[in-house]
Amino acid sequence: MKFLDRLEEWLIASLMAAATILIFVAVLHRYLSGLPIPGLQDYLIQLNTSWAQEACIYMFVWMAKFGAAYGVRTGIHVGVDVLINRMSTPWRNKFIIFGLLAGAVFTGIVGTLGASFVWEIGHTDQTSADLEMPMWIVYLAVPLGSYLMCFRFLQVLVTFARTGALPKHDHSHVEGLDNELSADKGARA
Repeated sequence: MKFLDRLEEWLIASLMAAATILIFVAVLHRYLSGLPIPGLQDYLIQLNTSWAQEACIYMFVWMAKFGAAYGVRTGIHVGVDVLINRMSTPWRNKFIIFGLLAGAVFTGIVGTLGASFVWEIGHTDQTSADLEMPMWIVYLAVPLGSYLMCFRFLQVLVTFARTGALPKHDHSHVEGLDNELSADKGARA
């Protein structure tokens, strides 16, 4: 499980970093291309970065799909649970289980429909406008991300059924910060 968790986090972080760098380079290219510097302007105009916007859009789609699964796993999705939290424990637990099962079923259906769509589009010659990448690769984010999200809903459901605990995101906690502070205190003593 730790491998899947790290792979998910690595994929999201890598796509985010790549999109940020790509947009920065494209904006820098656009800015420098407009400067009247002989030689540099001619060289930069020959470079084509028109594909950067399309690539970033596709990277953000993949980030969103895998980020949603990450959100289920870590409990960072926004939820309106005022009514649920006012219920007695047995009723509260039933509604939570129903909600998790509904999320798993919904994302499983979206994943299956997405897989069918990817299969159909994979048998065509459709490519993206600027990157000329097969569109089935772009749309593959839907079934992969949805199935991962379905898996995460089921994972949270099993954990809740065993322990009664849901993932809770602590906004005040910064991962790695507590360890560094403890190490600094130990080094000073």
